[in-house]
This record gives sequence, C-alpha cells and structure tokens, in this order.
Amino acid sequence: MAVPLLVADDSRLSRRCVVKALPPEIEFTITEASNGKEAIEHLKHNECKLLLLDLTMPEIDGIGVLEFLSQSDISLDVIVISADFQPEKQRLVMDLGARKFIRKPLDSEELAMTLFELGYL
Repeated sequence: MAVPLLVADDSRLSRRCVVKALPPEIEFTITEASNGKEAIEHLKHNECKLLLLDLTMPEIDGIGVLEFLSQSDISLDVIVISADFQPEKQRLVMDLGARKFIRKPLDSEELAMTLFELGYL
C-alpha cells in the first residue's frame, strides 16, 4: 500500500529534488504544498503518514505547521528538510515533534537512512 506523503516547500525546484531523492523501494502517494497554509489545509482534510517540511515558507512557515500539528490530533511523521540549520532551530523543531532534521542540500542517502530508521524501509 502506498504511503501518503506531503512535501511542503515554497521552492518548486526543492520539492522536485525531494521527490527525486525518495527511495524507489517505497511506494508513495505524493502531494505537494507551496506554503505552510496549503500544508495545514491538506493535513486537515486528507490522510497523511509522512510530511517532508521546509522551515522557510510564506504565509505560514514550517514552525507554524509544527505548532499546528502539536495542537491537533493529527498523527504523522515529520522530517524537516531545511537550509536553516541553527542549533536552536533544530532543538525547537524536535521539541515540536519533528522526527528528524536534515540539512539542505538534501542527501538522498541520509533521507533513505531516516526513512529506514522510521520503519518505512
């Protein structure tokens, strides 16, 4: 059965890179969001098991999405993929429920290892 996946990043190129980096051994049903507001709306109305989330986005940023999730009953795995890798940001996203913080540019092997650690592979 395919894993429902949401890729939230304001950069279309970054979303494409994330999708291309996904391990071919896992079947995903992929939806994309170009900002945090779109991501939240999708999560409110659709099943999602995995969210690959950028931090720097318009309207609502990745922190706002994580704050929304921490106050909701939506259960899913969140992997933050961001170029904003300040230690305090990393701690904050982990405190808000992210399972992993991966730096951009995305390393496909690191993503695969993270998915393995989370039980997707």
